Amino acid sequence: MYLADRSAPVGAKSPADGGPVRAPAVASAVFALGTVSLITDISSEMVTAVLPLYLVAGLGLSPLGFGALDGLYNGVSALVQLTGGHLADRIRNHKLIAGLGYGLSALCKPLLLLAHSLGPVGVILALERTGKGLRTAPRDALISLSTPAELQGRAFGVHRAMDTTGALLGPLAAFFILSLTVDGYDAVFGVSACVAVLGVVVLVLFVPSGADLGPARFPSPRRPSYPGSSPQGPSLQDPSPQGPSLQDPSLHDPSPQGPASPEASSRGPASPRPGFPMPGAVSLREAVGLLRLPRLRALAGCAALLGLTTVSDAFLYLLLQDRTGIGEQWFPLLPLGTAGVFLLLAVPAGALADRVGRRTVFLTGHALLLAGYGLLLLAPGLPALPYLVLALHGMFYAATDGVLPAAVAATVPAKLRATGIALVGTGQALARFCCSLALGAAWTVWGSGPALAAAATGLCCCAAVAGFVLRPAAPEGEAPDPADTGTGTDRGTDTDTDTGTVIDTDTDGTPRRSGGTR
Repeated sequence: MYLADRSAPVGAKSPADGGPVRAPAVASAVFALGTVSLITDISSEMVTAVLPLYLVAGLGLSPLGFGALDGLYNGVSALVQLTGGHLADRIRNHKLIAGLGYGLSALCKPLLLLAHSLGPVGVILALERTGKGLRTAPRDALISLSTPAELQGRAFGVHRAMDTTGALLGPLAAFFILSLTVDGYDAVFGVSACVAVLGVVVLVLFVPSGADLGPARFPSPRRPSYPGSSPQGPSLQDPSPQGPSLQDPSLHDPSPQGPASPEASSRGPASPRPGFPMPGAVSLREAVGLLRLPRLRALAGCAALLGLTTVSDAFLYLLLQDRTGIGEQWFPLLPLGTAGVFLLLAVPAGALADRVGRRTVFLTGHALLLAGYGLLLLAPGLPALPYLVLALHGMFYAATDGVLPAAVAATVPAKLRATGIALVGTGQALARFCCSLALGAAWTVWGSGPALAAAATGLCCCAAVAGFVLRPAAPEGEAPDPADTGTGTDRGTDTDTDTGTVIDTDTDGTPRRSGGTR
């Protein structure tokens, strides 16, 4: 793992050799969290890979019943996610809340050994998803807080790649366990529980808390700061530790210590730990106030809208089996195709989003998913269909799963980072809960083909609406109106203190440099 030295700005002289101190592209905290996610995903995906077949073939669940259970599986996580994010921000210990979530999920795995009917299985899955909901936003906030704004996409891409490595190994482990044991499902659940405990141990030993990290304060690599330069205020190219400004004064965290001296300003705000500002506890009023941010509202609305027509992984694999006649013994291996492509493309997609804009990459991902739906509908007899659909599914995740929280992180202050990520994730997960219910009902009434056609039509319409809502608020090169307070636009502005160039951000939070100057 890389060891990040955040105490010195880029371009500062090293005491040892007088050379520049270069911050790592990805912080050690990201690698630690990636390791936890890798181990936990091996455990989770062992269960997820066999669960659809276990419920439908083993317990005799109908598509409607499976849709309800799959919706519950995702919906419970959504309801708890917002609570987990706000609690992490409020107590200023993201690691504690994430640890509770990982621990609860690990505790539920061995309970599956005792459940052999729909009711107990549903309760256990709801508790397991409660753990996932608690940990998701604090974990993503830890990644964001340890990474400079211009490298957020890359950091989330690295984490998602490590996470997906676990998703790749989990189904393989489940496949071999089912092949080598008599009571295959019980063996899968038992091994999964042991692996989940290992993930919790790694979290406790190696992951720093949010208080240890503090909001990330990194100068932009394109505009290195130099000792003694006059700090005239951060720009979106050189993000402040508090993130973009929220126009409502109630959302700021004014320091009771008064103005800082020039020397203190060059080091950053005063804090219990030198070099790391430590915001106070977050109130519920501040969390609710996030909804006044136009860019966050746009992201949350579009994520929820697209979630309404995003078929869950389990349903997609069932549809693929139904349309192609894949044998049951190969079903646990289907997630490997998605995970393999996701693993290969997560980091490049995140870096591409940092470079060309998160909106473009995010919408392209949904276009790829739509192409997968089209292949399932129009070419069910194509020999290469499973490979093509799974590849497109993996590309969809690479272009969206890490890009969305990176975009959210660019729109909210550091002290409210977990709450903002949870707000968007909750809306998206609730929408996917509704999608699972609707798809299960449509499959039961109309069959798999018409149900998938309805989902594809809906995704096409929703993607068009999202593309319109997330468009840049002003043409390239047009300087924003200085009188605009930010309440009626989806773009933020700042000024490069070295060149005087106006720096603005798209609706997706990607920094952009306009042609106008002040």
